[in-house]
Amino acid sequence: MPKEEPGQISYNDWKDRGSYYLHGEHAVFFRQNRRSDELLICIHGFPTSSFDYYKLWGPLSDRFPVAAYDLIGYGLSAKPLDLDYTTFLQADVLEGLIRHLGAANVHILSHDFGNTITLELVARIAEGAAAAKISSICMMNGALFPETHRPILAQKILIGPAGAVFGRLIPDSIFKRSLARVFGPDTKPSVQELEIFAEAFKQNGGKRIAHKLIRYMTERTAYRQRWLDALRGIRVPFRFINGLADPVSGEHLVRRFRELVPEQKDIIELNDIGHFPHLETPETVLDHVLSFFSGNFSSTADDDRPLA
Repeated sequence: MPKEEPGQISYNDWKDRGSYYLHGEHAVFFRQNRRSDELLICIHGFPTSSFDYYKLWGPLSDRFPVAAYDLIGYGLSAKPLDLDYTTFLQADVLEGLIRHLGAANVHILSHDFGNTITLELVARIAEGAAAAKISSICMMNGALFPETHRPILAQKILIGPAGAVFGRLIPDSIFKRSLARVFGPDTKPSVQELEIFAEAFKQNGGKRIAHKLIRYMTERTAYRQRWLDALRGIRVPFRFINGLADPVSGEHLVRRFRELVPEQKDIIELNDIGHFPHLETPETVLDHVLSFFSGNFSSTADDDRPLA
């Protein structure tokens, strides 16, 4: 497979190099560079897709067996109207993907809603109810605690009584403007990136279910203690990378994190960076991600097994 340089992957190329696995009857899109028993999995958040990792993909692929996937209801994955898009379902999908890829030992790089999905998997492992072993976790910006979450206006409307109508009718211009607001002041997404975000959001009729996807916000309140206990119970290497200029989960989240989880001290704070550090300052994030996972992988050797 030709080497991929940071930031040089088009969305069409991303799609063409991907595969699907079936979760029940629903297709879930993923990309994988090679098969291995030990695997780094990249998990995106709301309302985007695995393409969020395109600037990191090449360097990560050079160093590790790595996979990224679209949550069910997102990007290129199935978006059925009659599905209940809970955090628990998303954790089921993640476990199904891990089994499909044949990985017994996983490392996780997560962002936004992906953090909550990761914490649900951690909770299941603590209960002895998950097949996977997690060896290290690196999280990026995401509202880990409902009391620190500051949703943007579009999220508030989506989760309200008019959410179904708003999701179906939201113009691309408002979607793009809302998403751009959570980036740092000097690290806004390009016009092309915003087009891709909108395309992934709308793919397979995604606007029809946007109001269902946002319900994870209420779940964070209902299951706060479960996921806080999971966070406090993490005993594997853990790093938290946070763009402090994020209006949703920036500097105020880091303060609360230190209050609630003082034992986790590996926190990387990025000044003037917003909600998407891996898109806004990929070189800096790569340095922190590579140094973290390089020290935690038992092996980075290639595996000869063919891709799924």
